[in-house]
Amino acid sequence: MEGLNFSLNTFSENNVWKAFLINESEIYDFPRFAHRGILLDTSRHYLPLKSILTNLDAMAFNKFNVLHWHIVDDQSFPYQSVSFPELSNKGAYSYNHVYTPTDVRLVIEYARLRGIRVIPEFDTPGHTQSWGKGQKDLLTPCYSGEQPSGSFGPVNPILNSTYDFMATLFKEISSVFPDAYIHLGGDEVSFNCWESNPEVKDFMKKQGFGIDYAKLESYYVQKILDIVSSYNKGYVVWQEVFDNNAELKPDTVVEVWMANNYAHELSRVTRAGYTAILAAPWYLDYISYGQDWTKYYRVEPLNFPGSEKQKRLLIGGEACLWGEYVDATNLTPRLWPRASAVGERLWSSKNVTNLQDAYRRLSNHRCRMLR
Repeated sequence: MEGLNFSLNTFSENNVWKAFLINESEIYDFPRFAHRGILLDTSRHYLPLKSILTNLDAMAFNKFNVLHWHIVDDQSFPYQSVSFPELSNKGAYSYNHVYTPTDVRLVIEYARLRGIRVIPEFDTPGHTQSWGKGQKDLLTPCYSGEQPSGSFGPVNPILNSTYDFMATLFKEISSVFPDAYIHLGGDEVSFNCWESNPEVKDFMKKQGFGIDYAKLESYYVQKILDIVSSYNKGYVVWQEVFDNNAELKPDTVVEVWMANNYAHELSRVTRAGYTAILAAPWYLDYISYGQDWTKYYRVEPLNFPGSEKQKRLLIGGEACLWGEYVDATNLTPRLWPRASAVGERLWSSKNVTNLQDAYRRLSNHRCRMLR
C-alpha cells in the first residue's frame, strides 16, 4: 500500500485560507479463488430476514462473494412459490415462517450491493419430505410387504407429473434468482422406499436398470438437469450425482462435501473435466472446545493429486453452517469469526499460513466486526 498526501486550499466563510489534507491510497490485492461461499440452511430452523442480512454484512467484511442459500429441505419449505403456493402453505413451519417474493428480492439486492451472488439450492430427489405436504403424489409411497406403509420416500421418479411439476417450479426459480447457477442438490438419497414400491420395481425392469437404484437416481437427475438447462441456467450438484455417473454437461459444478478422503474426490472430479467447489473440511456446524479456527485455516485446497489443469478447475470453496442446531440466536457467534479463517484461505496467497500472525489479525478483525 502506498499513501500520498495532497493539500487542497480553499476559502472559509471569512475568506481565510484553510488547508485540507486528502490521503490517497492504492491497494494491490486480489482473490486466489473466484468462489468464496457461505452456506446457510433455512429449513431446519427458519432464519428471519434480519439474520440473513446481518450475515451478508459479515460476508462482505470477510470478502466472501457467494451466499449458498439452502432454502428448503425435509423439515420445512419456507420458499413461497407463486406457481405452487401450497408448498409453503403446508410445508413451512407456519404462515409467518416463509420467505415471500419480496423477501427474496430484498436478500438478492442486499447481497448484490455487497458484491455477493445468491445461489439457491432446491435439493431433490431426497431431502424433500416437506415438499410432499403441499404437492400431491410428488413423493414415492413406501411399502411394507404388499401394502403401503403410510410413509413416503424421495421424489417419485417414474411419474410424468413429477417432471411437469419440476419444470414449472424451476422455471419460476430461474426467473426469481438472477444468478447463472442453481444448486440442484442430489445428495443422501435413500433407496429403501424405491426398493419397496412395486410400481417402481416394474419401472426398473422396463428401463433395464435391474436392481441398481443408482441408475434410477441418475435417470431422475438427468431429467432435472435437462429441465434446468432449458432455462439457460447452469447447475451445481453435490458429489453423489457425479459418483453415480449421471450424464453431466461439461460446465457442471460439482461440490465435494464428504470429509472422507476429499482430496481423492477432487482428483476424480477434476480429472473428468468438471469444475469443483470444496466444502468438506469447512463444515462449521461441527464445533469443538477451544479455538478450532486453526484447522480450517490450515487447509490447502489444492493439496490433491492432479495436473495444473486439474488444479485450475477448483474454483473455490464454501463454509457450511447446517441448521439442525442453529437458529437466529446462535447463528452469528457460531459462524463468525470462525468463517473468517476460511475467508482468508480462499482469498490470500498460498504462502500466507503463519498462525501467530493470523491470530493477531483475526483478533483485531473480530473487534472491527463487533463495532
